[in-house]
Amino acid sequence: MAQATPSSATPPTPLVRRAGTAIWRQIEEALASDILSGVRKGRLPNETELAEQFGVNRHTVRQAAKALAERGLVEVVHGRGTFVRENLIDYELGRRTRLAHSLDKARRVGVSRVQGHRELIPSPDVLELLALPPGSSVIQIDTLDVVDERVVGVCTQYFPLPRFAGFAQVYQTLGKTHLALAHFGVAEFQRKLSRASARLPEREVALQLDQPAAQPILYVETIYVDAAGSPIEYGISRFNSTAVQLVIEP
Repeated sequence: MAQATPSSATPPTPLVRRAGTAIWRQIEEALASDILSGVRKGRLPNETELAEQFGVNRHTVRQAAKALAERGLVEVVHGRGTFVRENLIDYELGRRTRLAHSLDKARRVGVSRVQGHRELIPSPDVLELLALPPGSSVIQIDTLDVVDERVVGVCTQYFPLPRFAGFAQVYQTLGKTHLALAHFGVAEFQRKLSRASARLPEREVALQLDQPAAQPILYVETIYVDAAGSPIEYGISRFNSTAVQLVIEP
């Protein structure tokens, strides 16, 4: 956890009061924005200081802090104060990087755990993304991204058949997609497309991520191609937004 370095001097995100939204919720959103952008770090100002900053009473601030704790953005240490959780994973969306590379760079321990797999003819949308003709088969693999023994992502990945027949077994053994791809002769690959959005998780996904169903997730779709430009994977990753933040490489 961060050292007890006060951040009371940090100017808050301006609070523009909106009709129909509780004031404590607006304060929660403003503080969350500051935390996720890195403006606020270490120990948050105490209730009295925050109440003065936002022009509200301490009870309103207390509700906002409680909501931040439920989202996993802060940790309340009795007798010491409220601290920003600073263990967010920076997932760099580079042309030749995957989550595993970002974890290695940050010296975090991560692995993908295969939960199930099946061969199927996917939807036309998936076939189009993989540049496959109608009626083609793929292997769908469902995995959990686990970092430091915490599930941070629920993933669904599609790989063309027959090129990647038997991929699930190799993937399960090696624990990382890029290692399994190398086993199938794909030593070089690059990200062709990434599309990210925030959305509410399905109930099962929320349970797997150990988060409230009302808390948005990062929904990331990615297409990878091999050195010749042929699509080799279409993946959907559903990340806990309090655990992972996306970093766009220039």
